[in-house]
Amino acid sequence: MGKTIAEKILSKHSGKDLKAGDFAICKIDFAFGQDGTSSIIIDRIKELGVDKIQTDFCMVIDHSSPSPSEGVSRVHKKMRDFSLKYNTQLYDIGCGVCHQVIPESGEILPGSLVLGADSHTCTYGALGAFSTGVGSTDLAIALATGKNWLKVPETIKIVVKGKLPKGIFAKDIILYIITRIKADGATYKAIEFAGPVIDKLDMDGRFTICNMVVEMGAKAGFMPQDKFTLTWLERRGIKSSKIKPVSADKDASYDKILEFDISKISPQVSRPHSVDTAVSADKLKSVKIDEAYLGTCTNGRLSDLKIVASILKSKRIAKGVKFIIAPSSRPIFLEALKLGFIDTFIKAGAVVVPPGCGPCVGTHNGIPADGEVVISSANRNFKGRMGNPNAFIYLGSPATVAASALKGFIADPKQYL
Repeated sequence: MGKTIAEKILSKHSGKDLKAGDFAICKIDFAFGQDGTSSIIIDRIKELGVDKIQTDFCMVIDHSSPSPSEGVSRVHKKMRDFSLKYNTQLYDIGCGVCHQVIPESGEILPGSLVLGADSHTCTYGALGAFSTGVGSTDLAIALATGKNWLKVPETIKIVVKGKLPKGIFAKDIILYIITRIKADGATYKAIEFAGPVIDKLDMDGRFTICNMVVEMGAKAGFMPQDKFTLTWLERRGIKSSKIKPVSADKDASYDKILEFDISKISPQVSRPHSVDTAVSADKLKSVKIDEAYLGTCTNGRLSDLKIVASILKSKRIAKGVKFIIAPSSRPIFLEALKLGFIDTFIKAGAVVVPPGCGPCVGTHNGIPADGEVVISSANRNFKGRMGNPNAFIYLGSPATVAASALKGFIADPKQYL
């Protein structure tokens, strides 16, 4: 019997012939923490008496960047001191969101095994890596030993077919799929995406979809590694000889194979307080918004900023709407400046904040008031996600967010495209 991508990667990293359901100790290629999780990692490393980190490791200051409080500043200093002591990579304030900064760095290759102290580490499956989020203590064990245990997940194959309708983006596709699979419908599964729609997606779209597999409970997600993947990696200085794509065998065994035809779907919006509640945006046109947010590890990339700039060009956002925009990394911010996107945002009445996660996780830079309604390009909308459990968060594509900001209520973006 052939192997899935997950079975192949974990077999290679354990030195054993593994199949779904097996447990194994696996060598970790890369690990990281961010400022919401690294303090515990550092404490555990000290408790373990570790003198040398046993795997490639970095930390990213992104969840509260720059620091909004004295307590957070102490955590940031703790991270900087640790990085100096152990000679590890640190991405300090302004560098951007971990799930954009790390792939941009060239650290992640197809077939890698990556652990991150952040639940959206699954993003890197867009590059063909088995990447998954773990707790801070598990991460510390990987740093101390270079290894950690994993259960080989069963795999669900998701085939996306059909002609992409106007106004439909990668975010709409994954919201549509999650709503049908449900939030716990793929718990501890790996997801392999395939089909003609996936084959045509650019890397930004693939990162968006893999980022959100955890919202249906999945352990990891994988995209095909093809010309888009190779070109993206080579542009970041990675030699083609180092890139070794991983694909499932033709006779691989799947838990299930699901097909989704997206030919007739309309722009999707998830309603409070769960991701798996998406409906067509036009069904929510009576929902007035107070805040719009573009950014996050899901949709703060250059193509996201580009589509929003095209919608906002020579227009003004609705009176009474706060529109907050956070590019996902410094290089993306700089490119957006060069292309005139930032100028367009500011003239439209939006506020551009430094690259980071603040509004998404509710640490600073845009916490809504009681009863306020937010339309966001983020990946989660549970109570309190943006810092206030008495606010209401809707999720949509960057285009839907921009259209809603212009209208003052949730809007279908097709009229602006």
